Amino acid sequence: MTNKTSSHGFGTRAIHAGVSADPSTGAIMTPIFQTSTYVQSAPGVNKGYDYSRAGNPTRSALERSIAQLEGAQYGLAFASGMAATDTVCRLLEPGDEVVAIQSLYGGVYRMLKQIYHRMGVKSHFVPMDDLNELETHLSTSTRLVWIETPTNPTLDVIDIEAVASIAKKYGARVGVDNTFASPYLQQPLALGADLVMHSATKYLGGHSDLILGALVTNNKELAEQLYFIQKSVGNMAAPQDCFLTLRGIKTLHVRMSRHCDNAMTLAEHLSQHPAVAQVCYPGLDTHPQHAICRKQMKAGGGMLSCYFKDPAKVQQLIQRVQVFALAESLGGVESLISLPHAMTHASMPEDIRKRIGINELLVRLSVGIEDIDDLIQDIDQALA
Repeated sequence: MTNKTSSHGFGTRAIHAGVSADPSTGAIMTPIFQTSTYVQSAPGVNKGYDYSRAGNPTRSALERSIAQLEGAQYGLAFASGMAATDTVCRLLEPGDEVVAIQSLYGGVYRMLKQIYHRMGVKSHFVPMDDLNELETHLSTSTRLVWIETPTNPTLDVIDIEAVASIAKKYGARVGVDNTFASPYLQQPLALGADLVMHSATKYLGGHSDLILGALVTNNKELAEQLYFIQKSVGNMAAPQDCFLTLRGIKTLHVRMSRHCDNAMTLAEHLSQHPAVAQVCYPGLDTHPQHAICRKQMKAGGGMLSCYFKDPAKVQQLIQRVQVFALAESLGGVESLISLPHAMTHASMPEDIRKRIGINELLVRLSVGIEDIDDLIQDIDQALA
């Protein structure tokens, strides 16, 4: 894959990587190739595409774009982030083991425990901030180490380079869910990861109007395996969603900068609020993994969580906010508020939720790009 923008800054790459003017019309935006099949000049002779389950020009442009933003050679776009994660898990066989971050997204936990466990794949969920604890769960049967960083919703930061170094001693692949950070803030492949997953529904799309997932890697053999699975089971992204994601990526650097600035300011404000017991935000120097954040991320990101002192205040907050919207998902231009224990992580058993700190006092905020004074005023009036 040619990377004509590899030497340029991130903003230039976000706008230009993977895309070029349409050769038939000169259109500067990649067209939506809304087609299922392609005319062949003779059986098996085509212009690179034969059926849209196998390939589509709009999807190809997006795959090139995301790969180049992550410093990767190969990219694949899927119907959702869960479809992308499922494709990685389909590389596993009965008897294989997965070691996943303990504070895992609820949907991935559900998939590993309720689907792949029945297929003979054993999963361990461990706190990867303790590298010694991590290594006790690794063995020659470990095929995949799965990291989220920052984690959802407790905003723990995992040292990707350190985890990758340990995992490789056992021959395990390392996959990183880079959704919260986006490629603007963090580059896991450069830190030793084998593959990176994005729920592009979030920051890459950025406007809460699409569902899409992506995988990138520099390993040609791995890319071919993933592509074979994708083509065989048919979980690819649709051209309309690919177009919308391409459009979103063009402003990723601008949006992420504002997300981070707003989240940092709001985190500092909430840290002083009398109703708040603790703010979880990697950009704060009080965060336990702040040093790791500074090492592998450009900034703390657009997500923060906080623990309140009184559950009544939590209910008051979600009922009275006017700018923040009570909703699942994250990463859009608008600010969202959610209660993970009852929403995104409700599929986790209660004892596990409580062990990793997901309880009725925890509130997750996806901080949008509105005026920060309005966001602060909204929180303050809701808690008054």
